[in-house]
Amino acid sequence: MMNAKNLSKETEKRLLDFFNNVIDAKDLAKAIRQLNYAIALVVMKDDERGYVYAQRENLEKGFYWLNELAEILHPYLEVE
Repeated sequence: MMNAKNLSKETEKRLLDFFNNVIDAKDLAKAIRQLNYAIALVVMKDDERGYVYAQRENLEKGFYWLNELAEILHPYLEVE
């Protein structure tokens, strides 16, 4: 589980600037989903070849958290 620490004012300011002025949240969510899909395909293909991943748990957590972030930025199945 992620630690519930508060963001510094500088981090908060930079994040707000990033999401308000640099990138559209919907575009970022789409990019995250595409990258997550590509990474998952590579990991599955390597796993089929018999490679052992010492960081498998970290990969699974990373995949989950990136999907969560994408959902926060732009829900895939949003109600209109």
